Amino acid sequence: MNDLKKLVMAMFCLMFPLLTIAQDHPSIMLTKKNISAVRKGVDTYPLLKKSYKKVKAEADKTLLEPINVPTPKDAGGGATHEQHKKNYNTMLNCGIAYQISGDKKYAGYVENMLLKYAADYSKWPLHPKRKENHQAGKIFWQSLNDFVWQVYTIQGYDMVYDAISPKNRATINAGLFEPMLKFFTVDCKETFDKIHNHGTWDIAAVGMTGYVLNKPEYVEMAIKGSAKDGKTGYLAQIDQLFSPDGYYTEGPYYQRYALLPFIIFAKTINNFQPELKIFEYRNQLLAKAINTSLQLTYTDGTFFPFNDAVKGKTYETPELVYGVNISYADIKPSAELLSVAERQAEVIISDAGLKVAADIEAGKAKPFSYVSQLIKDGASGKEGGLGILRSGSNEDQQALLLKATSQGMGHGHFDRLNLLYYDNGVEVFPDYGSARFINIESKKGGDYLPENKSWAKQTIAHNTLVVDQTSNYKGNPKTAQDSYPEVLYFKTDKNLQVMSANERNAYPDVQMIRTSALLKVAELTKPLIIDVFQVLSGKSHQYDLPFWYKGHVVDASLKIKAFTDQLKPLGEKNGYEHIWLNADMPINNKSGYVTILNNKRFYTTHFTTDNAVNLKMLMLGANDPDMSLIESKAFMLSSSGSANQTFFNIVETHGKTNPVSETTTGASSKVSELKIVSSSKDQVSVSFKVKDKTYNYQINYNNKENFIKLN
Repeated sequence: MNDLKKLVMAMFCLMFPLLTIAQDHPSIMLTKKNISAVRKGVDTYPLLKKSYKKVKAEADKTLLEPINVPTPKDAGGGATHEQHKKNYNTMLNCGIAYQISGDKKYAGYVENMLLKYAADYSKWPLHPKRKENHQAGKIFWQSLNDFVWQVYTIQGYDMVYDAISPKNRATINAGLFEPMLKFFTVDCKETFDKIHNHGTWDIAAVGMTGYVLNKPEYVEMAIKGSAKDGKTGYLAQIDQLFSPDGYYTEGPYYQRYALLPFIIFAKTINNFQPELKIFEYRNQLLAKAINTSLQLTYTDGTFFPFNDAVKGKTYETPELVYGVNISYADIKPSAELLSVAERQAEVIISDAGLKVAADIEAGKAKPFSYVSQLIKDGASGKEGGLGILRSGSNEDQQALLLKATSQGMGHGHFDRLNLLYYDNGVEVFPDYGSARFINIESKKGGDYLPENKSWAKQTIAHNTLVVDQTSNYKGNPKTAQDSYPEVLYFKTDKNLQVMSANERNAYPDVQMIRTSALLKVAELTKPLIIDVFQVLSGKSHQYDLPFWYKGHVVDASLKIKAFTDQLKPLGEKNGYEHIWLNADMPINNKSGYVTILNNKRFYTTHFTTDNAVNLKMLMLGANDPDMSLIESKAFMLSSSGSANQTFFNIVETHGKTNPVSETTTGASSKVSELKIVSSSKDQVSVSFKVKDKTYNYQINYNNKENFIKLN
């Protein structure tokens, strides 16, 4: 236990038996002492003014509608589900509008809505359409959504608290918030004490409500867990779910989602009990987590979509608006965060939003810098990690990712040593993300589709090695959670950026080592991707290495002979049943290339191996009766009958097309003559030519001082 945690826990133990929480309202995002400054800022700073106009317009629109608190009955995306979501946003918007305008009609609307909820809440049973394998809520199909509802609603209540009569406050507290606290901590105790994003939302809802209602016992439970021993609760969540680098174990999509309860509850703690210095906890870990979230995006702001991720989510999401505002105003005022806030084009109407808007107007913003880095995983930073290699400006950047993280709990995928590549504003070698149409009720109620398990989580859905057509750990998440890859090497310099990782446990008696690099050579404008994937085993296996790609095949070293009158699935299980086999061809001399055209640029993947290999052209869509799978294509290197095998791949980014002028330049690759000189458990040596120059590239696994030798 670190010294600050000991101090925080000791202070909580001493203070809670005697604590009477100060009862100024509002006291969460907006605070009573700063209301006049925020009101003035709304008239002074353009971004704050724009953001408030949006909130007020939503509030004004809602005031024209009758209050609607329906009996819950629909799953995610259904009418009652969406109405209750709308209601918590309405209460927050109206609470803000009341505090800034002073017009009591907004407070009255929130009061009447809460009275309606208080009259009905105890009559509602558990939700009739419980989400599969999840604890049911009362308002929503899973308890998680109830927690989220309360995190937003308690902010609205805090803002209108003083405008509600004591009698009606007592009715609301007794009919809604107090039964809700009991439901969240007793009926949902398993979730409340769970180290997981659902638990985080539960804890934040309980703790924030405890502060606003002056119920210290609930605040103490939120901080220290239901047993009040610190083994669970808020501090334990921070300790166990984040690495020292601020990486959240479930991956970027859920890091974005989980950050809001972490950061907003920290803000609440800081406002009510600043002496606890919660933002300093674990060396300002929450500020690191926000910065890491931003680094886990491509330059268009889109989160890297590995693990259970819904693609297309950007850092413009509300969770990161909260995160950027609070991080800048309350933790660490980095000028780069201001440029992100400018891109987000809104701020929270709050003390923090005021500071961000004022400093943007003062010209303090600096461009956000994307950097190459190793982001370590695990509470102690020793459970693998994610390597991000970047080259080029934000306008045209190459980003190469090697994923060697731990499983990521239930939302993790079986994709050890997965490779992703972005360039020119687009995905080149993408990750499928999750199989889900979120909040589209007609697609399994907006929940994860069955294909999320049968396809998206399976190893073959990713750009990594599959052994004997089975997934890592035989697709068992509990087994996968027990081990993690080893990061062998990470280094970046001007001309060579490289990461190497080792996976020994994904398959019995199989060791996989992947070493991927961005190498800048004098003969080319763009760095090359150098990818060496070595597999070692005591017996023969089938090895499949797919490259899922975006774009169109425009050239190859051998004539592709696609099947024209039949398609058949590539296999029967582990995701193979969802793949159409379009072509299957032996590769002469164990070497070849495939060229893809994507977003007016060419990408040529050269490959060679030390054993016989076939090139297979693949397309997703087999055994998909509901037409749920998204169009995806791949080329795959496939071999059988070997125990040890090395795949040596080079991706060259080159040339361009102009459809307006109908011109093409640089369509031919300058890379040639890939060779595997030697390959052993200690060292791999390869060579290749760029134009007429030969490059020798050697990986020394046991020599960290000279891990890569290039000449």
